[in-house]
Amino acid sequence: MAASTALVWLKRDLRLHDHAPLARAAAFERAAAVFFIEPDWLASPEFDPQHLRFVLQSLQGLRLRLHRRALPLHVRVAPAVEGLAALQRELGVTHLLSHEETGPGWTYARDLAVAAWCRQAGVAWTELPQHGVVRRLRSRNGWAGQWQARMDADEAPVPVGWSPAGDFPTEPLSTPEALGVAPDARAGQVGGERAALATLDDFLMRRGHDYRRAMSSPLSAEAGCSRLSPHLAWGTLSLRRAHQATEARIAEAQLLGERGWAYALRGFAGRLRWHCHFMQKLEDEPAIEHRAFVPAFDGLRPGDAAPFTESDQARFEAWATGHTGWPMVDACMRSLNATGWLNFRMRAMLVSVASYPLWLHWRPTGLHLARQFLDFEAGIHWSQMQMQSGTTGINTLRIYSPTKQALDQDPDGVFIRRWVPELAGVPLPHLATPWRMDAATQRASGCVIGTHYPAPLVDERSAIRAAKDAMWTERRRPEARAQADGVQEKHGSRKSGLPNTTKARRAKAALAPATPSTPSPQGELF
Repeated sequence: MAASTALVWLKRDLRLHDHAPLARAAAFERAAAVFFIEPDWLASPEFDPQHLRFVLQSLQGLRLRLHRRALPLHVRVAPAVEGLAALQRELGVTHLLSHEETGPGWTYARDLAVAAWCRQAGVAWTELPQHGVVRRLRSRNGWAGQWQARMDADEAPVPVGWSPAGDFPTEPLSTPEALGVAPDARAGQVGGERAALATLDDFLMRRGHDYRRAMSSPLSAEAGCSRLSPHLAWGTLSLRRAHQATEARIAEAQLLGERGWAYALRGFAGRLRWHCHFMQKLEDEPAIEHRAFVPAFDGLRPGDAAPFTESDQARFEAWATGHTGWPMVDACMRSLNATGWLNFRMRAMLVSVASYPLWLHWRPTGLHLARQFLDFEAGIHWSQMQMQSGTTGINTLRIYSPTKQALDQDPDGVFIRRWVPELAGVPLPHLATPWRMDAATQRASGCVIGTHYPAPLVDERSAIRAAKDAMWTERRRPEARAQADGVQEKHGSRKSGLPNTTKARRAKAALAPATPSTPSPQGELF
């Protein structure tokens, strides 16, 4: 009888600790692991060189750790089915082990092809849960309890070692240049499990004491936020470990009388709970990557049913490059484009500005942001793009004033001056609204509007008023209202006690101010 040989297929789970497929593989007579650098990934519209850089860094350390425990880790450039077939021939693979994945549409199609290949090749494929996302969920009722049970369960044990299948790969990892990918030019976070664990410890023990306040401003959030989102997105840290470490630190803080620490970390723990709430939406309804939650909103903005006009494209390019004429918007976009990270409130502001005063569709703007975010996670990303652009039908229209955000979150102008050097000489009273300077002040500051820095693309107040009118006209239509009720029933949070109707929320939303006073849970949450 042929030996049972397990192949662990790594995806967004590039770690050793709390890794159920790796733990299960230790029970087989022989085992190996593989990560595929898939051409479909490199060609996907969400891909960016920074994603490849982070993955390669993570694989470098993981391969060394696994090899020390006698598990070969192959890193191959190939479509998954082609690569699996080759390894099946080489190693005699009988079982394929992996985590479930809630990803972009191309990964769903890929997994269907892998399942078909496994049936044809006689390979038993076992997919195991990684987060709190529940596959084939029938109802959101009770989902929060399932999430809690998974997060409180013991971590998957780290095997002492494996019995290796085949030879250990000795070739170096591919380089971006060899893959035809431009090198990553961003000053982004370092990948790998070691960096993830160090970041978690640093946040829980040193940086997180002022989390609730620090998270809103792009200045304080740079250090005050956990900075764990890339590690959770690429799986160099399990959500369960982050949850349990946070709860343990809260308990310790309470025991020591550190009430400030406990309060701050309770806020962070709450955001960990929202992580899978948003991912579950894409798992349950993959179409929301391309279609509005409420289909009645499809075609409302340019860039959906109708392509961008020349004017639409000009507004998009100005937004995407940080040349809108609103200093806080431009500073945030330039910072994001340079570093691959931005705090949650400023992400929401960028989407709000694109969706309302600039009236751009969430799909093109979402693809740009997906490439800029090192922590791109499809389930969270597309749910949040739609929530912030108002197409879920069940959320308040969250419209952020760029001027108010500049005054609230960068009152001394430090962030704006750092990322928009054209405004370096503008007096602080004019920094949030430089277009209001008179001609003499413009000349004295070295910033002539229209020459050195653009005027706002549109009049903020009138553009927002028109956007709100269009959105509310559509929301009030019976078809949209009925579809929104269906969204609430299927996707609404039961944890927070939301009713299975949107009537109360619509009434509250109609009275909401244009600029939210408090932030909602955001996409890349941390």
